[in-house]
Amino acid sequence: HCSLYNGALQERRDAYRHASKTSVRYGDQSAQLKDIRAFDPERQGRWSFSSQQATLRRLDKAFQAFFRRVKAGQTPGYPRFKGVGHFDTVTFPKDGDGCRWDSTPHDRQTRVRLQGVGHVRVHQHRPVQGHVKTISVKREGNRWYVVLACDDVPAQELPPTGAVAGIDMGVAHFLTTSDGEHVGNPRFLQAMADELTGA
Repeated sequence: HCSLYNGALQERRDAYRHASKTSVRYGDQSAQLKDIRAFDPERQGRWSFSSQQATLRRLDKAFQAFFRRVKAGQTPGYPRFKGVGHFDTVTFPKDGDGCRWDSTPHDRQTRVRLQGVGHVRVHQHRPVQGHVKTISVKREGNRWYVVLACDDVPAQELPPTGAVAGIDMGVAHFLTTSDGEHVGNPRFLQAMADELTGA
């Protein structure tokens, strides 16, 4: 997916620079996917077609945002090439199309099936409610997460407590409640300083 993203970005750059400022759009690049997969069956051909389209849409959104900022006179921020360590999310637009949530429902363990990878065991931290619509596989540090977007999730209102609270955001403390409780500053930079130095 990282290779596909970077290749599509390179094509857009080259077309604009060398072909009389020709614009390449999502539809043009999506139409090439079939040939790309046939040419490279071991790499591009083994992954889900729909997830590859989602990766091309991601690049297209980056360009739309770039052109919107140019029109608005803001700092545009041209879309960048992604290093392998900086391409952390792959999206499957539909459950069952290249990815299947709870692929072995009769097993005691919850699993997700990824095309080109197989069944992967998942530590599910809460029950899924509603109908699974979109599945994303995301890397954060050394861990991988499966992110589900669901439709038709039943809304459950919490019972009223009758309590009222005020919150004051501060400098000495992160916040202070009207009950006098202080919540300290998280100081993320200070907590990560040693790890950043090591990196």
